[in-house]
Amino acid sequence: MHIAYLEPFGRAWERMKLALFKPFDLHKWFVVGFNAFLAGLAESRNVSAGGRGRSDMSFREFLDLPNKAWAWLTSHPGWFIAIGFLAALAIAIGIVLLWLSSRGKFMLLDSVVHNRAEVAKPWREFRKEGDSLFLWRLVFGLVAVAIFAAFMVFFFVGARQLYDLGLGRRMPVLFLAGLGLTFLVLLIIIGYISLFLNDFVVPIMARDRISAVAGWRRFLRLLGHHPLRFVLYGLLIFVLYLLFVVLVIFAGLVTCCIGWLVLVIPYIGTVVTLPMWYTLRTFSLEFLAQFGPEYAVFPGPAAQPEIPPA
Repeated sequence: MHIAYLEPFGRAWERMKLALFKPFDLHKWFVVGFNAFLAGLAESRNVSAGGRGRSDMSFREFLDLPNKAWAWLTSHPGWFIAIGFLAALAIAIGIVLLWLSSRGKFMLLDSVVHNRAEVAKPWREFRKEGDSLFLWRLVFGLVAVAIFAAFMVFFFVGARQLYDLGLGRRMPVLFLAGLGLTFLVLLIIIGYISLFLNDFVVPIMARDRISAVAGWRRFLRLLGHHPLRFVLYGLLIFVLYLLFVVLVIFAGLVTCCIGWLVLVIPYIGTVVTLPMWYTLRTFSLEFLAQFGPEYAVFPGPAAQPEIPPA
């Protein structure tokens, strides 16, 4: 079986141009952009600047930070309650955004597959699949948080024990290298799971109208037969995101940072960068369709655009 990468990307690019620029419809951009914005709600990242810490803090003091923070909270019950309330509120908001995002992924998929700009119809039509996806992502998120929490506990406890054994102020190189490598592997695994869920499991769920667990079962059978091809797909997506970041940086520089200000505005930034999200969503469908007609999500071969010769 011949599996290509550039050809499906070329078809995805042509679909994006036909859908968004031929003709250019501002109303369609805002509607499909809203679906894309909804789909990415739980995946947005905000960068906040923190205060300056002590530059002369010793490593032993750093290892004692969790204990000192807990002691300070227990000695200030008012702050303990306030921080606990804010944490609970943040968790509740995160769960709501995750639910909206899960439904939004099917709405964006519907916009791409059928080349239409609708919100209410796909919102109602994929209620069952969206709720199933939400529950799966919620459980997966809780497991991921638990794994990283255990990792942090192991780091602080293990590092303190090694430090207290008299190994000096410098942590053993092997210990730090092993923890760093483990952390990197965890990030890669979680990143691939999230990528496969969005790019392949969600389309399979929408095509066959099945649950997230059943969608994963179908995809894992396919992954078991072609693991290297999907690993390479993930690497290609990573490269495309890097190129997108470079373009965003360049756009900000040539517009004297005005472009950056536009992109950070919620929803508007998604509409402005809609060709990127539309192409990536289409690329995953074109790539998946290469593995057989049972994985084809687009209506039919007649709807496939031709790639113009170079």
